[in-house]
Amino acid sequence: MIDTSPSLALILLIGVLIGTGIYLILERSLTRIVIGVGLLTNGANLMLVIAGGRAGAPPLIGEHEESAMADPLPQAMVLTAIVIGLGVTAFLLSLAYRSWQLNGHDEVQDDLEDRRIAQRAARNELPRRSTDAGTDIEIDAADARDETATSTPAPTPRDTLGGGIT
Repeated sequence: MIDTSPSLALILLIGVLIGTGIYLILERSLTRIVIGVGLLTNGANLMLVIAGGRAGAPPLIGEHEESAMADPLPQAMVLTAIVIGLGVTAFLLSLAYRSWQLNGHDEVQDDLEDRRIAQRAARNELPRRSTDAGTDIEIDAADARDETATSTPAPTPRDTLGGGIT
């Protein structure tokens, strides 16, 4: 009987890829998040390939015995995962590029609601239930610093084109 158990080196490689990918995804830099997603998808693809078992004969009925054929489902799933991974990577790269254009860095900013909850938790003012009435969002928004605000207004299309048609 053929041994179908995966090698320990491949299992360790999957663990390192997925662990490093998750660590990088938890960072605040979009560049590290993109690299982490790439490592995570490669680890998941390798895990799916190993789950398919050893290589075998092509899965064509009538050509070979069924016991000698390879399972085509993990290969199809890996192909689909590769396409989805490339799409997610392209989307994250476009987000990182746009963030770099707007802010000069690619760090993920906190949401206003996240900052408000963190401040209330630090002051020990969180309600006991999520349905309890809290403070007004407009008051908290005025107190919070807007990270997207710049000291100079952004140029309008009219300014960048050298004036408008009169």
